[in-house]
Amino acid sequence: MSATRARASVQVQGVVQGVGFRPYVHRLAAELGLDGFVLNDEHGVVIEVEGDTEAVERFLERLPLEAPPLARLERVVAGSVPATGEAGFEIRVTRGGGEPDARVAPDAATCADCLAELLDPADRRFRYPFVNCTNCGPRFTIVRGVPYDRPNTTMAAFEMCAACSAEYHDPANRRFHAQPNACPECGPRAALVFAGGDPAAEPGADPVTAAARALLAGAIVAVKGLGGFHLACRADHERAVAELRARKHREDKPFALMAPDLAAARELAVLSDAGERLLLDSARPIVLAPRRAGAPVAGAVAPRSAELGVMLPYSPLHHLLLADTGAVLVMTSGNVSDEPIAYDDEDARERLTEIADLFLVHDREIETRTDDSVVRVAHGRTQLLRRSRGHVPAALELPVDCGRHLLATGAELKNTFALAKGRDAWVGHHVGDLRNYETLRSFTDGIDHFRRLFAVEPEAVAHDLHPEYLSTKHALELEGVETVGVQHHHAHMAACLAEHGRTGPAVGAIFDGTGFGADGTVWGGELLFGDLRGFERAGLLHPVRMPGGEAAIREPWRMACAWLGQAPPLPRVDPGSWAKVSELVRTGVASPLTSSAGRLFDAVAAICGVRTTVSYEGQAAVELEAAADPAEGGAYPLPVVDHGGEPLVLDARSTVAAVAAAVDEGTETALVAARFHNAVAAATARACALVAERRAVETVVLSGGVFQNRLLLSRTAALLEAAGLEVLLPERLPPNDGGISYGQLAVAAARLG
Repeated sequence: MSATRARASVQVQGVVQGVGFRPYVHRLAAELGLDGFVLNDEHGVVIEVEGDTEAVERFLERLPLEAPPLARLERVVAGSVPATGEAGFEIRVTRGGGEPDARVAPDAATCADCLAELLDPADRRFRYPFVNCTNCGPRFTIVRGVPYDRPNTTMAAFEMCAACSAEYHDPANRRFHAQPNACPECGPRAALVFAGGDPAAEPGADPVTAAARALLAGAIVAVKGLGGFHLACRADHERAVAELRARKHREDKPFALMAPDLAAARELAVLSDAGERLLLDSARPIVLAPRRAGAPVAGAVAPRSAELGVMLPYSPLHHLLLADTGAVLVMTSGNVSDEPIAYDDEDARERLTEIADLFLVHDREIETRTDDSVVRVAHGRTQLLRRSRGHVPAALELPVDCGRHLLATGAELKNTFALAKGRDAWVGHHVGDLRNYETLRSFTDGIDHFRRLFAVEPEAVAHDLHPEYLSTKHALELEGVETVGVQHHHAHMAACLAEHGRTGPAVGAIFDGTGFGADGTVWGGELLFGDLRGFERAGLLHPVRMPGGEAAIREPWRMACAWLGQAPPLPRVDPGSWAKVSELVRTGVASPLTSSAGRLFDAVAAICGVRTTVSYEGQAAVELEAAADPAEGGAYPLPVVDHGGEPLVLDARSTVAAVAAAVDEGTETALVAARFHNAVAAATARACALVAERRAVETVVLSGGVFQNRLLLSRTAALLEAAGLEVLLPERLPPNDGGISYGQLAVAAARLG
């Protein structure tokens, strides 16, 4: 081995704080006999190693290849510096002072090592609900600032005992510099209480065991998790599930389930290999998968839904609760109706007092509330429907750097915000419906938190064109910033292009419920051609009236009336109400024109008798898809009308007429629904292929909330691929409005650059 001594300086950026990266560097340097140091700074991790030249080279080779499981290395910059002759290798005190841009890791599910300790009667952390290490545990939900060190988290209130401190300072221990490190002697504690705060368990009793007994007896328990409260009950307890629905004012929307383990999850849903990998991912999302026949859950868990949303325990407290009950539990968000989830103990006891019988709480504060993420497998790819816990605040890259700090305020429903500097973009956690005051406050608080965490001072703000969106109003009220208005459907298309590192041009089929169109009408069934900077409308769904405006969203039968013209009223619709709405359609009073694909699906659902009124967004379309027979290959006519230089028109009038005729003839709903889906898929693929041919492009984007419909997505994508076109789908962000903010950033960056 050469006796030549060398020294290298390395700057590592990415998710490298709070994930055991410094201990890993320490161990690697020791193994190779190198001297030097490692420390956190405001950008990431700084390393200097010194020793035999070949050993230094091996260190640099192995550094990115053997990193800890939660680390995500984005940039590794190494250079030679003069040797100093220092001896030993140490982890030094964090260095700060500059503008912070270090990554913050998402929360991660309990690792196998910690789970083994949790369940080992001989371990000092046996049944301790807050066991964690550098490979797992809370991160984003407890962090208050960067660098990610204990004083900048909600764990600052807990001083480590001698045993925990010894682990924390021992380079050979996996808890070396694990910031949330704790044990029963020095860390957070759980308690079972009534709404008023009085203890609900006997003195000295295990609060988790007591909560499990209550759940088995049919109680509803509010459970404090990593990012907020769940409302839990036994999933197979008919009375408990029905009572939870009644108290929560949630009429039909499916409840999420938490299964004790993978075997139990398999009894609930038909899981592909990809679905099982998602369930076991460190993000531990809710995975939507086809319901297994005879799944052992109450009927009220997911009425009229072909899928179940299943997740596995992701915190030690959840593992204990599921082990003690031995049952599948409903784990739905701890809120009422469309409010944001509760995450503060006092707020939870106040807001959930009419819902929960008991509260399983703890004294580790949650800094940022985050809902569970929701994913599924669609067309062989991961489809994120809600990006939150376990994924946020992982950064995404923008394909364009405009040289300015940016903020994007997103849409009105399923809101997320996003910030960017350079090519780094941070999309915030799921916020929800901004028409609720508490949610609006969560939106503004979240923006402020991200601005502090990532040192972003917006110079330009991107927003939706809808003048009445509260997200738009917030953007326009900010002072000293340039504003960039971005059309809703263009933002959908741009988000998908940008997450794949593309700038365009491409064709986009963007189908959703409603979005403010460039011409002032209500868009929602759009074929776009363009790139990040701009677009043109290359096609649209035939526009019809939307009688009563937003009332038509709540009452799909109104859209059926609009599409059917002067047809007699549908069964289960009051003839007088039908006549009044028919008059609105005829006159256009309070009935804006819309090209919405979502409203077309509503109309067909109403005609088929699947759903005439809804209690949650997208319910009619969800139940129409669930009713469709996937084996049916037939399709109703849906012409693509080409008027030469004008936008193509997908004219669904004959489609709706065929649906109505089939229903009148008594055709099975499963066949009618399937043939309708097939018609939309075939027409969409034909129209996209025609635009792509004329514009000499080979890439098609499918996005918008309607493409959460797995049947429609898979059939449309398959037809496009068969035509030799490349199909881009949202994978790292939702196709619904949860991805809008990132698309707004991409458009703003392209225009300002």
